[in-house]
Amino acid sequence: MADPDALRSRFARALDGARAPGSGPDPAPYADNLIARWQEPQRRYHTLAHLTAVLDHVDVLEEYADDADVVRLAAWFHDAVYLPDRSENEERSARLAERALPEAGVPAGKTAEVARLVRLTVTHSPAGDDRDGQVLCDADLAILASPPSAYAAYTAAVRQEYHFVPDDAFREGRAAILRQLLELPRLFHTSHGRREWEATARCNLTGELEMLSPEGEPAP
Repeated sequence: MADPDALRSRFARALDGARAPGSGPDPAPYADNLIARWQEPQRRYHTLAHLTAVLDHVDVLEEYADDADVVRLAAWFHDAVYLPDRSENEERSARLAERALPEAGVPAGKTAEVARLVRLTVTHSPAGDDRDGQVLCDADLAILASPPSAYAAYTAAVRQEYHFVPDDAFREGRAAILRQLLELPRLFHTSHGRREWEATARCNLTGELEMLSPEGEPAP
């Protein structure tokens, strides 16, 4: 279970890593605002547990990043604005970062990088030389390589977030997303992600797609 006190400390460390330590205002109000956002009632998957998991995976992948603390701040903001029935969540989350981080003492260049990384989570397609983008995207998608029970809980939570979508429409839309993911040349961009997560994630995605597909229609 996500620990808000531990998350506050993690936010403060990331913020101080992106600015001169002690050079800005108290991190606590910014952390509290973000934690409150991640606890909004419409969320079932995009919760504090997801935030914690992404931060944990950034820690695992830290060596691949150019600026791990900037990536951590991007993780904090990447779904800070989240309404399941809206399509501009990433853009609104990026704009939130652009407003909050300068006030919190983060330099303009690093603020811009956080916002860029947040926007990158629309496509999860970082460039080959975008080390920070590769780390954030891999950390965000690492859930796809979960063990079976955790993957089942993830898919159930996603369905709950989209409870307002009729079953047939949800199956069709979800299947389209799964096919798009499976058609990518690779899901993960860091060498750790490719080595540790790629095969399991593809197995999970294929199994979910087969369950969603009409009986007898194999997944690609």
